[in-house]
Amino acid sequence: MTITTFGAIIGLSVSIILIIKKFEPFYCLVFGALVGGIVGGADLVSTVEYMANGAQSMAPAILRVMTSGFLAATLIKTGAVDRISEEIIKILGIKKSILGIVLSAMVLSAVGVDLDVVVLTVGPIGMSIGHKLGYSKLAILLAALGGGKAGNIISPNPNTLAAATNFNVDLSSVMLANIVPAICGVLVTTVLAKTLINKVSKINIDIDIQEDENLPSLFASIIGPIVAICLLFLGNVSSIVVDPLVALPVGAIVCIIATKNLVHTKEYLSYGVEKMQGVCILLLGTGTLVGIIQMSNLQHSTISLLDTLSIPQFLLAPISGMVMSLATASTTGGATIASSTFSSAILNSGLSGIAGASMVNAGACVFEHLPHGALFHASTKSVSMDLIERFKLIHYEIAIGLVIVFVSTIMQFFMMSL
Repeated sequence: MTITTFGAIIGLSVSIILIIKKFEPFYCLVFGALVGGIVGGADLVSTVEYMANGAQSMAPAILRVMTSGFLAATLIKTGAVDRISEEIIKILGIKKSILGIVLSAMVLSAVGVDLDVVVLTVGPIGMSIGHKLGYSKLAILLAALGGGKAGNIISPNPNTLAAATNFNVDLSSVMLANIVPAICGVLVTTVLAKTLINKVSKINIDIDIQEDENLPSLFASIIGPIVAICLLFLGNVSSIVVDPLVALPVGAIVCIIATKNLVHTKEYLSYGVEKMQGVCILLLGTGTLVGIIQMSNLQHSTISLLDTLSIPQFLLAPISGMVMSLATASTTGGATIASSTFSSAILNSGLSGIAGASMVNAGACVFEHLPHGALFHASTKSVSMDLIERFKLIHYEIAIGLVIVFVSTIMQFFMMSL
């Protein structure tokens, strides 16, 4: 039984409206999926079956996301994230402080720390620098958000994991494919943030971030992520393929040993599960909606629309990522729904799995910061900014995301034409 395109769109719309109204996202997605299936012409039994199948398809991604939480937890709880960000800013110096904040956020995101934690970590450090130099909160926050956005598309974070899993390609290959777009994102973020240095409110709270002598050394802080990333990239240079399910926990163990925190291993494991369970629950809810969309005519309708508008079919990859991130205000939700729903059509357009996954992932970063998502509110809190001022950054963030997805698309189109 095929669900109509109208039903799929109604289901997606219901989910979006309820999420915007601040209902629990998991139930919004499940309820939207149920409504979409019934409105789309399926009976109740078939609708529930499609939802269950969709949620089941999320299992591989959820398993890898849960294990990635161990590495993220060790980086956060050992103080590694603080040491890494402090050292980057210290090395670049005050004169290049904006670039330092951007790179700090990028590196933290790229090694597997989720964006909420990145902005909450880098924000106070940026506030301290901004107070001393007379910079605006807008400049500091945009630097942290843009850097995090750039790092997120080359990271082992849930969005990249989901895209790689759904296109059945190596995570490391998807990470590698977006390095140049990430660098472009860093450059654009730095330029835009500098234009905001003297705009709107200045930081008038004296925040002095003292260096904590209890933080681990820089080597101990970075060795865990380096080991994890090297293991992931083994498959690109040899016949040895290490799945993220193994590589990321190994990196976590190395980090724990290097920082001499073996006694806290149980605590970090618990924190990792706690940190990732919200993402995994979101993925389950997303899966129910994906199940309905996959059984609908939405793919064919979308392809027909692209043909009518004379838009190349390979652009379905970045466009689907952008549209789904607009719907969910989440890189994870956007990348998951787009890659699950449109992977077959994207591959049929002539793109490789790596190209499709990287473009979807890049597209999903464009609208992740919208007000109906968690990042908007976490970032607002990170620099104690009022909501009216926070809204003034949205178009800058969209611009950074568009540059990233444009460069990613051009690169993959060039590779496809070779």
